[in-house]
Amino acid sequence: MSLRKFITNKTTAALAVLITVFANTSVFAQDAAAGAAAAPKVDMGEVYKSVIFYILVFLAVCLFIAIIGKAIKVYELSREAQGKPVGINWNRVHASLFALFLVIGLYGVYWEYTVHGAMLLPDAASEHGKKIDEMFNLTLIITTIVFVVTHILLFGFSYIYKYSAKRKAYYYPHNNTIEKIWTIVPALVLTVLVLMGFLTWRSIFFKVEDPNNKPLQIEVTSEQFKWSIRYPGADGIVGNKNYKLTTATNTLGIDFKDINSRDDEMADEMVLPVGKPVKLILTSKDVIHSFYMPHFRVQLNTVPGMRTIFEFTPTKTTAEMQQETNDPNFKYLFLCAKICGSGHYNMQKVVRVVSEAEYKTWIAEQKTYLNDDLRKQFNLPVAPAPVKSVADSAAKDSAAVKTNQMALNK
Repeated sequence: MSLRKFITNKTTAALAVLITVFANTSVFAQDAAAGAAAAPKVDMGEVYKSVIFYILVFLAVCLFIAIIGKAIKVYELSREAQGKPVGINWNRVHASLFALFLVIGLYGVYWEYTVHGAMLLPDAASEHGKKIDEMFNLTLIITTIVFVVTHILLFGFSYIYKYSAKRKAYYYPHNNTIEKIWTIVPALVLTVLVLMGFLTWRSIFFKVEDPNNKPLQIEVTSEQFKWSIRYPGADGIVGNKNYKLTTATNTLGIDFKDINSRDDEMADEMVLPVGKPVKLILTSKDVIHSFYMPHFRVQLNTVPGMRTIFEFTPTKTTAEMQQETNDPNFKYLFLCAKICGSGHYNMQKVVRVVSEAEYKTWIAEQKTYLNDDLRKQFNLPVAPAPVKSVADSAAKDSAAVKTNQMALNK
Protein backbone atom coordinates (compact mmCIF):
# COMPACT_ATOMS: atom_id res chain seq x y z
CA MET A 1 0.00 0.00 0.00
CA SER A 2 1.35 3.42 -0.98
CA LEU A 3 1.85 6.16 1.59
CA ARG A 4 -0.88 8.28 0.00
CA LYS A 5 -3.43 5.47 0.15
CA PHE A 6 -2.43 4.72 3.70
CA ILE A 7 -3.00 8.36 4.73
CA THR A 8 -6.36 8.62 2.93
CA ASN A 9 -7.61 5.24 4.16
CA LYS A 10 -10.81 5.62 6.27
CA THR A 11 -9.70 3.12 8.91
CA THR A 12 -6.42 4.93 9.36
CA ALA A 13 -8.22 8.27 9.65
CA ALA A 14 -10.62 6.86 12.22
CA LEU A 15 -7.75 5.43 14.27
CA ALA A 16 -5.96 8.78 14.12
CA VAL A 17 -9.05 10.56 15.40
CA LEU A 18 -9.46 8.05 18.25
CA ILE A 19 -5.80 8.36 19.26
CA THR A 20 -6.03 12.14 19.21
CA VAL A 21 -9.20 12.19 21.31
CA PHE A 22 -7.73 9.66 23.78
CA ALA A 23 -4.52 11.69 24.14
CA ASN A 24 -6.39 14.94 24.69
CA THR A 25 -8.71 13.29 27.16
CA SER A 26 -5.77 11.80 29.10
CA VAL A 27 -4.07 15.16 29.30
CA PHE A 28 -7.27 16.85 30.39
CA ALA A 29 -7.87 14.18 33.04
CA GLN A 30 -4.34 14.57 34.41
CA ASP A 31 -4.72 18.35 34.58
CA ALA A 32 -8.09 18.01 36.27
CA ALA A 33 -6.69 15.51 38.81
CA ALA A 34 -3.77 17.79 39.57
CA GLY A 35 -6.08 20.76 39.99
CA ALA A 36 -8.40 18.80 42.24
CA ALA A 37 -5.51 17.71 44.43
CA ALA A 38 -4.28 21.29 44.78
CA ALA A 39 -7.67 22.94 45.29
CA PRO A 40 -9.40 22.78 48.68
CA LYS A 41 -12.26 20.29 49.01
CA VAL A 42 -15.71 21.77 48.51
CA ASP A 43 -18.73 20.41 50.32
CA MET A 44 -21.21 19.50 47.56
CA GLY A 45 -23.90 18.33 49.94
CA GLU A 46 -25.94 21.53 49.67
CA VAL A 47 -25.57 21.50 45.89
CA TYR A 48 -26.96 17.96 45.65
CA LYS A 49 -29.95 19.00 47.76
CA SER A 50 -30.93 21.91 45.51
CA VAL A 51 -33.68 21.62 42.90
CA ILE A 52 -31.65 23.55 40.32
CA PHE A 53 -28.94 20.86 40.34
CA TYR A 54 -31.40 18.12 39.39
CA ILE A 55 -33.05 20.35 36.77
CA LEU A 56 -29.63 20.88 35.17
CA VAL A 57 -28.90 17.14 35.28
CA PHE A 58 -32.25 16.43 33.61
CA LEU A 59 -31.56 19.02 30.89
CA ALA A 60 -28.06 17.58 30.35
CA VAL A 61 -29.50 14.06 29.91
CA CYS A 62 -32.11 15.39 27.47
CA LEU A 63 -29.37 17.20 25.52
CA PHE A 64 -27.28 14.03 25.38
CA ILE A 65 -30.25 12.01 24.07
CA ALA A 66 -30.97 14.71 21.48
CA ILE A 67 -27.34 14.65 20.28
CA ILE A 68 -27.42 10.85 19.93
CA GLY A 69 -30.70 11.10 18.05
CA LYS A 70 -29.33 13.69 15.66
CA ALA A 71 -26.20 11.63 15.07
CA ILE A 72 -28.31 8.56 14.20
CA LYS A 73 -30.50 10.71 11.93
CA VAL A 74 -27.42 11.99 10.07
CA TYR A 75 -26.19 8.40 9.75
CA GLU A 76 -29.50 7.26 8.26
CA LEU A 77 -29.65 10.21 5.81
CA SER A 78 -26.08 9.61 4.67
CA ARG A 79 -26.88 5.95 3.91
CA GLU A 80 -30.03 6.97 2.07
CA ALA A 81 -28.09 9.55 0.02
CA GLN A 82 -25.56 6.87 -0.93
CA GLY A 83 -28.35 4.52 -2.02
CA LYS A 84 -27.53 1.97 0.67
CA PRO A 85 -30.18 -0.07 2.58
CA VAL A 86 -31.39 1.09 5.99
CA GLY A 87 -28.65 0.52 8.56
CA ILE A 88 -30.79 0.09 11.68
CA ASN A 89 -33.93 -2.04 11.76
CA TRP A 90 -36.01 0.06 14.11
CA ASN A 91 -38.88 -2.42 14.24
CA ARG A 92 -36.53 -5.03 15.65
CA VAL A 93 -35.05 -2.48 18.07
CA HIS A 94 -38.50 -1.47 19.37
CA ALA A 95 -39.61 -5.09 19.68
CA SER A 96 -36.46 -5.92 21.66
CA LEU A 97 -37.06 -2.93 23.94
CA PHE A 98 -40.61 -4.16 24.59
CA ALA A 99 -39.27 -7.57 25.57
CA LEU A 100 -36.62 -5.95 27.78
CA PHE A 101 -39.21 -3.75 29.50
CA LEU A 102 -41.39 -6.81 30.12
CA VAL A 103 -38.55 -8.66 31.86
CA ILE A 104 -37.57 -5.59 33.90
CA GLY A 105 -41.20 -4.93 34.84
CA LEU A 106 -41.84 -8.49 36.00
CA TYR A 107 -38.68 -8.40 38.05
CA GLY A 108 -39.86 -5.10 39.51
CA VAL A 109 -43.11 -6.77 40.61
CA TYR A 110 -41.13 -9.60 42.21
CA TRP A 111 -38.81 -7.10 43.94
CA GLU A 112 -41.76 -5.06 45.20
CA TYR A 113 -43.40 -8.12 46.74
CA THR A 114 -40.22 -9.46 48.35
CA VAL A 115 -38.68 -6.18 49.58
CA HIS A 116 -41.57 -3.81 50.26
CA GLY A 117 -43.88 -6.72 51.06
CA ALA A 118 -41.77 -7.44 54.12
CA MET A 119 -42.44 -3.87 55.30
CA LEU A 120 -46.22 -4.33 55.53
CA LEU A 121 -47.98 -4.07 58.86
CA PRO A 122 -48.35 -7.28 60.88
CA ASP A 123 -51.72 -9.02 61.10
CA ALA A 124 -54.53 -6.82 62.37
CA ALA A 125 -54.96 -6.53 66.14
CA SER A 126 -58.74 -6.04 65.98
CA GLU A 127 -61.75 -8.15 65.01
CA HIS A 128 -62.85 -6.01 62.06
CA GLY A 129 -59.22 -5.60 60.96
CA LYS A 130 -59.09 -9.27 59.97
CA LYS A 131 -61.96 -8.69 57.53
CA ILE A 132 -60.22 -5.66 56.06
CA ASP A 133 -56.98 -7.64 55.63
CA GLU A 134 -58.87 -10.44 53.87
CA MET A 135 -60.39 -7.93 51.44
CA PHE A 136 -57.02 -6.30 50.84
CA ASN A 137 -55.26 -9.61 50.18
CA LEU A 138 -57.97 -10.87 47.83
CA THR A 139 -57.96 -7.62 45.84
CA LEU A 140 -54.15 -7.64 45.67
CA ILE A 141 -54.03 -11.25 44.42
CA ILE A 142 -56.63 -10.64 41.70
CA THR A 143 -55.09 -7.38 40.47
CA THR A 144 -51.58 -8.87 40.46
CA ILE A 145 -52.68 -11.84 38.32
CA VAL A 146 -54.50 -9.53 35.89
CA PHE A 147 -51.52 -7.16 35.76
CA VAL A 148 -48.97 -9.89 35.01
CA VAL A 149 -51.12 -11.71 32.41
CA THR A 150 -52.18 -8.58 30.51
CA HIS A 151 -48.63 -7.21 30.34
CA ILE A 152 -47.20 -10.52 29.16
CA LEU A 153 -49.81 -10.54 26.37
CA LEU A 154 -49.24 -6.87 25.55
CA PHE A 155 -45.46 -6.91 25.36
CA GLY A 156 -45.29 -10.50 24.07
CA PHE A 157 -47.52 -9.76 21.09
CA SER A 158 -45.54 -6.59 20.37
CA TYR A 159 -42.34 -8.64 20.21
CA ILE A 160 -43.63 -11.73 18.38
CA TYR A 161 -45.68 -9.85 15.81
CA LYS A 162 -43.27 -7.06 15.02
CA TYR A 163 -43.30 -5.82 11.43
CA SER A 164 -41.82 -8.13 8.83
CA ALA A 165 -41.80 -7.67 5.07
CA LYS A 166 -42.25 -11.44 4.68
CA ARG A 167 -45.79 -11.51 6.14
CA LYS A 168 -49.00 -9.51 6.04
CA ALA A 169 -51.13 -8.63 9.06
CA TYR A 170 -54.42 -10.50 9.38
CA TYR A 171 -57.45 -8.20 9.42
CA TYR A 172 -59.52 -9.18 12.48
CA PRO A 173 -61.92 -6.34 13.34
CA HIS A 174 -64.43 -7.91 15.73
CA ASN A 175 -65.31 -11.00 17.78
CA ASN A 176 -68.50 -11.15 19.86
CA THR A 177 -67.29 -14.03 22.05
CA ILE A 178 -64.13 -12.23 23.08
CA GLU A 179 -66.12 -9.04 23.74
CA LYS A 180 -68.51 -10.94 26.01
CA ILE A 181 -65.68 -12.62 27.91
CA TRP A 182 -63.70 -9.46 28.70
CA THR A 183 -66.89 -7.61 29.64
CA ILE A 184 -68.71 -10.20 31.75
CA VAL A 185 -65.70 -11.62 33.66
CA PRO A 186 -64.41 -8.23 34.98
CA ALA A 187 -67.97 -7.19 35.79
CA LEU A 188 -68.52 -10.32 37.88
CA VAL A 189 -65.19 -9.96 39.69
CA LEU A 190 -65.81 -6.29 40.48
CA THR A 191 -69.36 -7.08 41.64
CA VAL A 192 -68.02 -9.65 44.11
CA LEU A 193 -65.40 -7.21 45.42
CA VAL A 194 -67.92 -4.37 45.78
CA LEU A 195 -70.41 -6.61 47.61
CA MET A 196 -67.65 -7.83 49.95
CA GLY A 197 -66.70 -4.25 50.69
CA PHE A 198 -70.31 -3.20 51.30
CA LEU A 199 -71.06 -6.11 53.62
CA THR A 200 -67.79 -5.60 55.51
CA TRP A 201 -68.52 -1.89 55.89
CA ARG A 202 -72.01 -2.61 57.26
CA SER A 203 -70.63 -5.16 59.74
CA ILE A 204 -68.19 -2.53 61.04
CA PHE A 205 -70.48 0.51 61.31
CA PHE A 206 -73.86 -1.08 62.04
CA LYS A 207 -73.51 -3.17 65.19
CA VAL A 208 -76.10 -4.43 67.64
CA GLU A 209 -74.98 -3.52 71.14
CA ASP A 210 -74.71 -6.43 73.56
CA PRO A 211 -76.28 -5.34 76.88
CA ASN A 212 -74.01 -7.77 78.71
CA ASN A 213 -70.85 -6.40 77.08
CA LYS A 214 -71.33 -2.69 76.55
CA PRO A 215 -68.46 -0.88 74.78
CA LEU A 216 -65.98 1.26 76.67
CA GLN A 217 -66.49 4.90 75.65
CA ILE A 218 -63.38 6.99 74.99
CA GLU A 219 -63.47 10.53 73.64
CA VAL A 220 -60.47 11.73 71.60
CA THR A 221 -60.22 15.45 70.78
CA SER A 222 -57.71 16.67 68.19
CA GLU A 223 -56.16 20.11 67.91
CA GLN A 224 -53.00 21.61 66.48
CA PHE A 225 -50.88 19.73 67.46
CA LYS A 226 -51.93 17.33 70.18
CA TRP A 227 -54.59 14.84 71.27
CA SER A 228 -56.72 14.94 74.42
CA ILE A 229 -58.12 11.64 75.74
CA ARG A 230 -61.18 11.56 78.04
CA TYR A 231 -62.43 8.43 79.78
CA PRO A 232 -65.82 8.05 81.50
CA GLY A 233 -66.11 7.73 85.25
CA ALA A 234 -67.98 5.11 87.21
CA ASP A 235 -71.18 5.79 85.22
CA GLY A 236 -69.47 4.55 82.03
CA ILE A 237 -70.76 7.52 79.99
CA VAL A 238 -68.65 10.34 78.54
CA GLY A 239 -70.44 13.61 79.26
CA ASN A 240 -71.42 16.35 76.84
CA LYS A 241 -69.33 19.30 75.80
CA ASN A 242 -69.91 22.57 73.96
CA TYR A 243 -67.31 24.67 72.17
CA LYS A 244 -68.96 27.81 73.58
CA LEU A 245 -67.87 26.73 77.07
CA THR A 246 -64.17 26.60 76.12
CA THR A 247 -62.03 28.74 78.44
CA ALA A 248 -58.46 28.82 79.70
CA THR A 249 -59.40 26.42 82.51
CA ASN A 250 -61.97 24.40 80.56
CA THR A 251 -59.93 23.81 77.43
CA LEU A 252 -62.21 21.06 76.09
CA GLY A 253 -65.46 22.96 76.68
CA ILE A 254 -66.92 20.27 78.95
CA ASP A 255 -70.53 20.96 80.02
CA PHE A 256 -70.62 20.20 83.74
CA LYS A 257 -74.35 20.78 83.90
CA ASP A 258 -74.43 17.28 82.49
CA ILE A 259 -73.96 15.06 85.55
CA ASN A 260 -72.22 12.42 83.39
CA SER A 261 -69.34 14.87 82.80
CA ARG A 262 -68.43 15.37 86.43
CA ASP A 263 -66.63 12.08 86.96
CA ASP A 264 -64.85 11.94 83.55
CA GLU A 265 -61.10 11.33 83.67
CA MET A 266 -58.21 12.54 81.52
CA ALA A 267 -55.28 10.37 80.38
CA ASP A 268 -51.92 10.90 78.68
CA GLU A 269 -52.12 7.56 76.88
CA MET A 270 -54.84 5.29 75.58
CA VAL A 271 -55.15 2.06 77.53
CA LEU A 272 -57.58 -0.59 76.26
CA PRO A 273 -58.70 -3.89 77.81
CA VAL A 274 -58.18 -6.76 75.39
CA GLY A 275 -61.31 -8.44 74.07
CA LYS A 276 -63.66 -5.62 75.14
CA PRO A 277 -65.49 -3.43 72.58
CA VAL A 278 -64.26 0.16 72.46
CA LYS A 279 -66.43 3.03 71.25
CA LEU A 280 -64.34 5.98 70.07
CA ILE A 281 -65.94 9.44 70.06
CA LEU A 282 -63.81 11.65 67.81
CA THR A 283 -63.99 15.46 67.72
CA SER A 284 -61.74 18.37 66.71
CA LYS A 285 -61.17 21.84 68.14
CA ASP A 286 -59.71 23.62 65.11
CA VAL A 287 -59.15 21.95 61.72
CA ILE A 288 -59.85 18.55 60.17
CA HIS A 289 -57.47 15.90 61.47
CA SER A 290 -57.38 12.18 60.68
CA PHE A 291 -57.39 9.73 63.58
CA TYR A 292 -55.30 6.73 62.49
CA MET A 293 -54.58 3.50 64.37
CA PRO A 294 -52.71 1.44 61.75
CA HIS A 295 -52.40 -1.83 63.68
CA PHE A 296 -56.13 -1.84 64.44
CA ARG A 297 -57.11 -0.79 60.88
CA VAL A 298 -58.91 2.30 62.17
CA GLN A 299 -58.91 5.63 60.34
CA LEU A 300 -61.54 8.38 60.50
CA ASN A 301 -61.51 12.13 60.16
CA THR A 302 -62.07 14.33 63.20
CA VAL A 303 -64.17 17.30 62.11
CA PRO A 304 -64.85 20.54 64.04
CA GLY A 305 -68.49 20.82 65.12
CA MET A 306 -69.40 17.14 64.80
CA ARG A 307 -68.78 13.82 66.52
CA THR A 308 -67.49 10.78 64.62
CA ILE A 309 -68.14 7.37 66.15
CA PHE A 310 -66.16 4.19 65.58
CA GLU A 311 -66.40 0.92 67.46
CA PHE A 312 -63.82 -1.89 67.43
CA THR A 313 -62.53 -4.70 69.62
CA PRO A 314 -58.79 -5.16 70.24
CA THR A 315 -57.68 -8.80 70.09
CA LYS A 316 -53.96 -8.70 70.93
CA THR A 317 -52.25 -7.18 73.94
CA THR A 318 -49.12 -5.09 73.53
CA ALA A 319 -47.07 -7.92 75.07
CA GLU A 320 -48.48 -10.44 72.56
CA MET A 321 -47.68 -8.14 69.64
CA GLN A 322 -44.14 -7.67 70.95
CA GLN A 323 -43.69 -11.45 70.84
CA GLU A 324 -45.32 -11.74 67.41
CA THR A 325 -43.11 -9.04 65.87
CA ASN A 326 -40.05 -10.15 67.88
CA ASP A 327 -39.61 -6.54 68.94
CA PRO A 328 -39.50 -5.89 72.72
CA ASN A 329 -39.82 -2.14 72.07
CA PHE A 330 -42.98 -2.43 69.98
CA LYS A 331 -45.74 0.05 70.84
CA TYR A 332 -49.20 0.59 69.43
CA LEU A 333 -49.71 4.19 68.35
CA PHE A 334 -52.45 6.41 67.07
CA LEU A 335 -51.45 9.29 64.83
CA CYS A 336 -52.79 12.08 62.65
CA ALA A 337 -52.90 11.02 58.98
CA LYS A 338 -53.91 14.47 57.72
CA ILE A 339 -51.28 17.11 56.97
CA CYS A 340 -52.73 19.62 59.43
CA GLY A 341 -49.83 22.07 59.84
CA SER A 342 -46.18 22.46 60.78
CA GLY A 343 -46.43 20.30 63.92
CA HIS A 344 -48.35 17.49 62.22
CA TYR A 345 -45.46 15.03 62.64
CA ASN A 346 -45.68 15.33 66.43
CA MET A 347 -49.34 14.25 66.75
CA GLN A 348 -49.09 10.76 68.14
CA LYS A 349 -49.99 8.96 71.34
CA VAL A 350 -49.13 5.56 72.77
CA VAL A 351 -51.83 2.89 72.90
CA ARG A 352 -51.49 0.06 75.40
CA VAL A 353 -53.66 -3.04 75.18
CA VAL A 354 -53.68 -4.88 78.50
CA SER A 355 -55.70 -7.44 80.42
CA GLU A 356 -58.95 -6.50 82.15
CA ALA A 357 -57.28 -6.55 85.59
CA GLU A 358 -54.43 -4.30 84.44
CA TYR A 359 -56.92 -1.89 82.91
CA LYS A 360 -58.94 -1.60 86.13
CA THR A 361 -55.76 -0.89 88.10
CA TRP A 362 -54.70 1.78 85.62
CA ILE A 363 -58.08 3.54 85.36
CA ALA A 364 -58.31 3.78 89.16
CA GLU A 365 -55.12 5.88 89.15
CA GLN A 366 -56.41 8.52 86.69
CA LYS A 367 -57.56 11.95 87.84
CA THR A 368 -60.91 13.53 87.07
CA TYR A 369 -61.10 16.48 84.68
CA LEU A 370 -63.26 18.48 87.11
CA ASN A 371 -61.07 20.45 89.53
CA ASP A 372 -61.77 23.21 92.07
CA ASP A 373 -61.33 26.04 89.50
CA LEU A 374 -63.91 24.46 87.23
CA ARG A 375 -66.26 23.89 90.18
CA LYS A 376 -66.13 27.63 90.95
CA GLN A 377 -66.67 28.51 87.29
CA PHE A 378 -69.79 26.34 87.06
CA ASN A 379 -71.01 27.17 90.61
CA LEU A 380 -70.54 23.62 91.76
CA PRO A 381 -69.75 22.73 95.39
CA VAL A 382 -66.02 22.61 95.99
CA ALA A 383 -64.77 19.23 97.15
CA PRO A 384 -64.19 19.38 100.93
CA ALA A 385 -60.70 18.89 102.27
CA PRO A 386 -60.08 15.47 103.82
CA VAL A 387 -61.19 15.41 107.50
CA LYS A 388 -58.66 14.32 110.07
CA SER A 389 -59.89 11.89 112.67
CA VAL A 390 -59.50 12.61 116.40
CA ALA A 391 -57.32 9.53 116.85
CA ASP A 392 -54.94 10.71 114.16
CA SER A 393 -54.72 14.19 115.73
CA ALA A 394 -54.06 12.76 119.21
CA ALA A 395 -51.40 10.42 117.88
CA LYS A 396 -49.71 13.29 116.02
CA ASP A 397 -49.79 15.54 119.14
CA SER A 398 -48.31 12.82 121.38
CA ALA A 399 -45.57 12.21 118.84
CA ALA A 400 -44.77 15.94 118.78
CA VAL A 401 -44.62 16.10 122.63
CA LYS A 402 -42.32 13.10 122.73
CA THR A 403 -40.02 14.72 120.14
CA ASN A 404 -39.85 17.94 122.19
CA GLN A 405 -39.02 16.05 125.38
CA MET A 406 -36.19 14.22 123.66
CA ALA A 407 -34.84 17.51 122.40
CA LEU A 408 -34.93 19.03 125.94
CA ASN A 409 -33.19 16.00 127.47
CA LYS A 410 -30.30 16.47 125.03
